[in-house]
Amino acid sequence: MAIRLVVLDIDGTIAGDSNQVSPGVLEAIAQVQARGIPVALATGRMYRSALRFHQKIQSPLPLITYNGALTQDPQTGEVRRHCPLDAEVALEIWRYFVDLPETSPLELHCYHQDQLYVPAITEQTQNYLARAGVTALEQGDLEPLLRQEPTKLLAISPDSAWLRRLQGDLRRRLTEEQVYFTQSTDIYFEITHPQATKGQAVRHLAETLLGLTASEVLAIGDNFNDLDLLQYAGRGVAMGNAPEGVKAVVDEVTADVEADGVAQVLAGLLV
Repeated sequence: MAIRLVVLDIDGTIAGDSNQVSPGVLEAIAQVQARGIPVALATGRMYRSALRFHQKIQSPLPLITYNGALTQDPQTGEVRRHCPLDAEVALEIWRYFVDLPETSPLELHCYHQDQLYVPAITEQTQNYLARAGVTALEQGDLEPLLRQEPTKLLAISPDSAWLRRLQGDLRRRLTEEQVYFTQSTDIYFEITHPQATKGQAVRHLAETLLGLTASEVLAIGDNFNDLDLLQYAGRGVAMGNAPEGVKAVVDEVTADVEADGVAQVLAGLLV
C-alpha cells in the first residue's frame, strides 16, 4: 500500500550534532509534502522545545511530544491527546529516587504543563537546557508537582550502566499497566504513562485523526523510545546511528543523521 503519512523523530534522526535540520533533509521533506504526503514529528522533547522544528518543516499536522504523552495542534493550540503520569505512580518513583544514596549519579526532571522543573540546576541541567532551548525552574522538593500528574519524568545520569541497572530495578517494582519506561539516549531514562508512547500517539494520529491504516505510515527513528513507533508503522526505518537492538527489529536501516539518512529514505517516495 502507498505511503500516505511520514513520521519523523527529531534528535538523532533529523537533527544531529548541530541541533538543526540540514538543508538536504529540509528539501526532501518539502518535496514529499508537495506530493501530498504530510510529515509529522514524534519526539521525546517538550512541546515548546520541539515547536521550532515543526515550524521549520512546515508540518500541517499536530505535534507529538514527550514520547507520545502530549499531542497538540500548533495551528489552533488544541490538545488532541494527553496521557499524564498517575500521581501515585509518579510519587512512588520520586520516593525511590530520594531514597538512593546521595552519591548516586542521577538528576531528575519533571515536566508539568509544558514547563520543566528540577530539584536544582546543575551543569548537566545547563547542558540539557542549551540543546532543548528551554528554561528550568528550581523546585527543590518535586513532590507537590508530582501530585498534579506530570506529563513526563526524565532521569539523567552520565553513568549509562548504572542507569540501566536502575531501570531494571524500577521495572521489577512497577508493572507495564502502571508506567512506560524507555531510553532516548544512553544517559536519558524516560518515564511516562503506559499509553504515552510514540507508537500509541501515532496510531491515534493516523487512524483516529487522519483515517489511515498502519500500512500507510512510514516512520524513521534512532533509539529505543522510537521502537514501538517503528514496529507500528507499515514501514519502519532505523537511522544508521541507532543502537543495534533497534536496527535488529526494523524493516530497514538508512544512513546516519550526519549523512542525511532521512533524505535518502524520502527520496524513494519521489520516484
